[in-house]
Amino acid sequence: MKTLKQILTYLVWTAVSLILGIVYMRIVLGSNNASSEGLWFLLHVFYNFGLLYIGAIIGGVTALLFILLDVFYLKKKLKNNIQATIIRFMFLIGITMVVAIIHYVLEKVIDVI
Repeated sequence: MKTLKQILTYLVWTAVSLILGIVYMRIVLGSNNASSEGLWFLLHVFYNFGLLYIGAIIGGVTALLFILLDVFYLKKKLKNNIQATIIRFMFLIGITMVVAIIHYVLEKVIDVI
């Protein structure tokens, strides 16, 4: 039962991480003000596909890093802490910021992506 609870907890953290990745891509791409008629509909579809696809990749990388950090470090340090969820969320935000900065540097500065 403890293992099932742990898996469900990490699934929730993964979902939060994916949402953060999509929110980051929404900030990077900006709003989509194009009308969804004619050729603009196709551009609207590409915008949404890019938003979800790249956002999911960034969220997945963030989730992987967070789960590794939690398993090997945070679980031991936050064993008897009342505010463990808030601290874990702050670490998740921090990891998302680091991944976002790395994404920005690779895309805009080095021009690899």
